Amino acid sequence: MHCDPRFSRVREVFERHFADGEELGAAFAVYLDGELVVDLWGGVADRHTGRAWGEDTPAYAYSCTKAVTATVLLQLAERGLVDVSAPVAEVWPEFAAQGKEAITIGQLLTHEAGLPALEEPVPVREFGDHPAIAARLARQRPLWEPGTAHGYHALTYGFLVGEVVRRVTGKSVGELVAAEIAGPLGLDLCLGAPDAVIARAARLSSGERPSAARADAPGAAPGDGRADADVRGDVFTRMARAAQDPESLMNRALGNPRIQALEGGANNPAILRAGWPAAGLVTTARSLAGFYRSLIAGDLLRPETLRDAVRPRVNGPDRVLYVDSSFGLGYMRPSMTFFVPSATAFGHTGFGGFLGMGDEERGLAVGYVMNRMANAVSGSLRAFRLTEAVYRAL
Repeated sequence: MHCDPRFSRVREVFERHFADGEELGAAFAVYLDGELVVDLWGGVADRHTGRAWGEDTPAYAYSCTKAVTATVLLQLAERGLVDVSAPVAEVWPEFAAQGKEAITIGQLLTHEAGLPALEEPVPVREFGDHPAIAARLARQRPLWEPGTAHGYHALTYGFLVGEVVRRVTGKSVGELVAAEIAGPLGLDLCLGAPDAVIARAARLSSGERPSAARADAPGAAPGDGRADADVRGDVFTRMARAAQDPESLMNRALGNPRIQALEGGANNPAILRAGWPAAGLVTTARSLAGFYRSLIAGDLLRPETLRDAVRPRVNGPDRVLYVDSSFGLGYMRPSMTFFVPSATAFGHTGFGGFLGMGDEERGLAVGYVMNRMANAVSGSLRAFRLTEAVYRAL
């Protein structure tokens, strides 16, 4: 392990989380101006066997995947292979059904397409058949007029964007991640994990369902006044009710394809191999941070492409998550669902508390993975405390 003396407070916070029983196993990494200044790991990767968390222990990082998928599509845009402002139907004609002919590729990235949930239950046999799932979405009618509102496309984002990528290149997002990102940069970052990676992956321990009463709910930080607290309380009350209603849009968006249909849920090898482009990334904290290091260094996208991509396109109430969210082209921006200590940060959280983040202005890249899931759809206080300690060290 390594921690630059300037960031000693980060190590203290990391160790306190274990001492207080908040962590089971975890890793946290930080690059500053391209230099690895924090590289911490500890605890157990598998509470059943007692296997220790090692330097190369990866974890299934849920929606941290979305930023990687967005990067793949933006690389294709830079090469002139796809136009983000063009209708999806130009590259995927079947998508025009049910009044979707005007939806743009950009609106898929900004969660404005009105397709946050699959209407038909996806059978287990299709979990690895991304085109078949995408075909189901092509037959659907949007739940709202595309472009007039946004709502988190928790799982459908990946099948939608992934099908655009496949139609343009003939390859899956996972294949392009391996060929264009992980391979060239030497990153331990898989979208569709092979057996050797699955064997050393951390085993996740499920948290409870999101609740307004829990501090780990996204954005549930102390407010500055009673009015702010009242607004937050009302939002999280509605969010908690939605979490308890199996027919709510939130649960429909988060629960189909139904990961829990498989023994072990997200720990099942079938899920780790599936490579869902919205929630399939298996990676270490160091490699997740390394991805953002390479992004802000201009190794993956031209600087002007990245700056335009992280420019907020949508802000405000999220039709699926209820709390406010903010998105550029596939990247989260600071909001109640991307709860970070800097207004210039961008990246993506993952269900249960995972975090990948970049901050071009400060030269920072951060990765946090763990296996004790927080009670949060997006973000956690553990990730916030760690990143807050990073910024204070600056």
